[in-house]
Amino acid sequence: MPETYEEALGRLAEKDDRIVVMTAENRAAIRGLPARLGPRFVDVGICEQTMVGMAAGLALRGRIPVVHALATFLTMRAFEFIRTDVGLPGLPVKLVGAIPGVLSEANGPTHQAIEDVALMRAIPGLDIVCPADAEELVAALPAVLSSPRPTYIRFNDKPAQVSHVVPSFEWGRAESLSRGSDVAILTYGTMLGPCDAARAVLEREGLSVALVNLRSLVPLDEEAVLGAARSARLLVTIEDHFLQGGLASLVAETLIRRQVRADLQTIGFDGRWFRTGLLNDVLRVEHLDGPGLAARIRERARGGRSRA
Repeated sequence: MPETYEEALGRLAEKDDRIVVMTAENRAAIRGLPARLGPRFVDVGICEQTMVGMAAGLALRGRIPVVHALATFLTMRAFEFIRTDVGLPGLPVKLVGAIPGVLSEANGPTHQAIEDVALMRAIPGLDIVCPADAEELVAALPAVLSSPRPTYIRFNDKPAQVSHVVPSFEWGRAESLSRGSDVAILTYGTMLGPCDAARAVLEREGLSVALVNLRSLVPLDEEAVLGAARSARLLVTIEDHFLQGGLASLVAETLIRRQVRADLQTIGFDGRWFRTGLLNDVLRVEHLDGPGLAARIRERARGGRSRA
């Protein structure tokens, strides 16, 4: 059986006594760690601001705090603490946000972290990792823990839906799952599986489709973005996040700064919350499953829009 996040974090913490695991009463993925880590496991209760402040203090004392909370409350309720206590001094606090994006499933808008990337991007020097599945999450963990920079992880421990061609993790290095000249799809995190399903549908219909898994959004693999823009007639960003401040914004900013022109289609949430339900139902209703994404891309790709 593949190593779980809990197993990997426990193993790494046992090798490095600087690592302290913290949670704001969010133990779902780390229930076995108190017994393994003893006093290096701290549950502050539902006090995200307190947890981040404590983590900053521990980091100043040479520790590597790994804090866990629901993504929406970690990034919003504790934002000022992350910005001021962690971001400004550049402390190596690792922020793990649970049930981000569509993974919040049946929870309503209060629990839908679909602006978390935009908020964390606004803090200079803070890295952002968005694993597509448990395999990537575990692969990224050693690099995250050894980095001297603060890091936000969009936690995802779902089983892999794709066969990764680059199983290792490297900061700012994307994974190219396929190449194509008609459509290039850029995505990250949970949406990789549906994007791969959409790619398969479009390829059966005769379109040549590239699929790129960006993995880390900060730092971004700009060369992968620019290569996709130059090689395909249509560049598509797909994310379970608001279009404002997320991948769509990142790619547009990169194209403008690097003076590369592209026909860009952005798919995500445009200033609205998503309809709640179980994950597969959310994806289907919001047209973010394989068939839904394929239909949206097909309409744009065959609509006669040029890159000029």
